[in-house]
Formats: sequence, structure tokens, C-alpha cells
Amino acid sequence: MALTSSNMPELGLPAPDFTLPDTYGTPVSLSDFDSAAGLLVAFWCNHCPFVRHINAEFANFAAEYQAKGLAVVAISANDVTTHAEDDPVNMRRMAEESGYVFPYLYDETQDVARAFAAACTPDFFLYDADRRLVYRGRFDDATPGNDAPVTGSELRAAVDTLLAGLPIESAQNPSIGCNIKWRAG
Repeated sequence: MALTSSNMPELGLPAPDFTLPDTYGTPVSLSDFDSAAGLLVAFWCNHCPFVRHINAEFANFAAEYQAKGLAVVAISANDVTTHAEDDPVNMRRMAEESGYVFPYLYDETQDVARAFAAACTPDFFLYDADRRLVYRGRFDDATPGNDAPVTGSELRAAVDTLLAGLPIESAQNPSIGCNIKWRAG
């Protein structure tokens, strides 16, 4: 595992367009979320200990905030030739076991991850109703091996502020996790 931080792209950037299959092969596109008050895109995978550490609380967070009008989608872009645990069959298993109420998409070409400038798992990108980036950073300060509780406090604060129609603080902490497993060449 290579410890990696978010790239922290510039706030205000538009959400990159995408169409990716979910774990059942059904295509999901950025435009599918047009009516949502905000969109959270999480780069995710099955094997990463940082993702596993926050997985249950993130699933709860997503259900809570989807009920408030936030669209949530997770994307796995890892190379499954080197990390078979992250293939779509195992993604579906994780989604079902974790009770995900959001689409979990597979970025086989890794083009979408590159377009978002995703670097690690987990890596969070929050967009407003106009699909402009308003938050990129971590869920909270909990990581495997520290005693911080998993609450999602930093992402919750950003989403609450967004849904209240207020500007989000621009001082944001990068997410830290496993590097995305890029294909060689």
C-alpha cells in the first residue's frame, strides 16, 4: 500500500462528464444526477484499508444525505489485473453487504479517474447544483491506526453548508489513502 494524498484540484472546476457501468453493467452518467442539489463523487475500492475503515459510516452518510437531496456515486478505477478484489463482481458483493444506496461504478479505462484528478481511495469530490467543485478532501481525520472516531465530520460540514445554500470554507484537508492502482503503460 502506497500512502497517497488527494491532488486537491482547484475549486470551481466543472464536474467531468462520465458514463460508466454500475456493478450490474447498467450505464450511469453525470447527467443522471441533473436534478440533485449537489453531487458527491467518491473514488473508492474494495481492498483499501482506508476505505474499509470508513465504509460503514460512509454508507450511513450516503443514505442520510441522499434523503436530503444530495446525489452520491462511488467509482472504482483500480487495475483489476493486479488487484482482482476490486473487480465488478467483488464490487457488487461489497455494495450489497454494505447496503449501498448509491451507484458503485467501474472505471475500467481509468479515464474518468484521470479527468477528476483522483489520486487515492477514498478521494471525495463535492459539486454544487451547477456541478462546480466546492469541496475536495477527506471524510474526517480518522484513519486505520489512529483513535479518531469515524464520523464524516468534515464532509458532513461541507454538505450541510452546500445544502443550506452557503459558501463552503476553502481551507480543506486532503484525503489520505491508498494510491489508485494505475495500469502500467
